[in-house]
Amino acid sequence: MLTIHAADLLITGDRRPPVPGGAILVEGRQIAAIGPYDRLATTHPTARVRRWPGLITPGLVNPHGPELLEQAYHPDPREAADLGTEPLTGDALSALAPTDTRWGASARRGVQRMLSHGTVAIAGTLWRPAVVDAVYRAGLSVEHRFADPAGPPSLDPLAGRTLAEAILLPLPPTCVDAEIDATFAVFDAPDETALEKAGASTCVATVIKGRLLYRKR
Repeated sequence: MLTIHAADLLITGDRRPPVPGGAILVEGRQIAAIGPYDRLATTHPTARVRRWPGLITPGLVNPHGPELLEQAYHPDPREAADLGTEPLTGDALSALAPTDTRWGASARRGVQRMLSHGTVAIAGTLWRPAVVDAVYRAGLSVEHRFADPAGPPSLDPLAGRTLAEAILLPLPPTCVDAEIDATFAVFDAPDETALEKAGASTCVATVIKGRLLYRKR
């Protein structure tokens, strides 16, 4: 099935200029084409259309994978009365002493919070099997990290970074001649500068390999 994801602006993630009224044509798990919405809609009139506010960018990578998923516990909403709603670290985490089952549940919640920030990959080595399973089941990729990232861990992959620094991979050329996964994010911001200022919490949708894994309600 063909789907066109369209927004006010398309950012490719490389030196190509942004495309006003840009769109991505998705076929199954892969990108079939990118370019102006009008052109894609004309050449593929039967494609389903998803219209988004703001801009489409390549998916982002969060450099704090282990810190956010193996060194922090994300409470279940049902635990809020006792544990609060923010991730537990340090002494609070040591006192909680989560079991492997609890670590897995925490990682699933953490991954969902990452998806809500346009994250499609994390950097760093994961050691807990339950956490690794949660990450891969969600479709996030795990990238190598050759140095500790600057700044405190944040769910926002744009915290202290430019969009160019946070992008995992640029979008493909207009004419796609290779099998490239349909992985990207949509943010409710008018342009790149505004997005970097507002942060990735403006995310309205995250797509990994053609699957809409997060949509802001």
